[in-house]
Amino acid sequence: MPLTLTLTEDALPKGAEKTTFKKLCEAMLNAHGLRGNKALTPNVIGAIHIVPREHVFAGLEESDVALIEWKVPSFAFANREVQKTYIAEATKIVQDASLGRLPKERIWVNVVHAVDGTWGIAGEALTNEELGAAIYKG
Repeated sequence: MPLTLTLTEDALPKGAEKTTFKKLCEAMLNAHGLRGNKALTPNVIGAIHIVPREHVFAGLEESDVALIEWKVPSFAFANREVQKTYIAEATKIVQDASLGRLPKERIWVNVVHAVDGTWGIAGEALTNEELGAAIYKG
């Protein structure tokens, strides 16, 4: 489950990006009741993108922002309470990491659902059913 964390340069104190990324991943697993799941945890992956302020916009103006984007199968984040809980927690994680520099109005969270059957893990194309079965075992 890839997470892309995009931050304006200096939105967080130097070095806080890695800890923030890890906390966002842990919060996603917790929200789904899957912390420590042996099948899913190794497949929670992603990247941190740090972008110069002059290349980031909000409200049509250069701005400091945080963008938290997950790519997941359609069964993830399907429950409304999971959505609300995760988005509130993720926003707080980033806002706290910014030491109050980023207001919550400049922190966005979104989830993209992948087409069923397009999870490529270890060279194998997995369907939602196959992926769900592996997670259930883990």
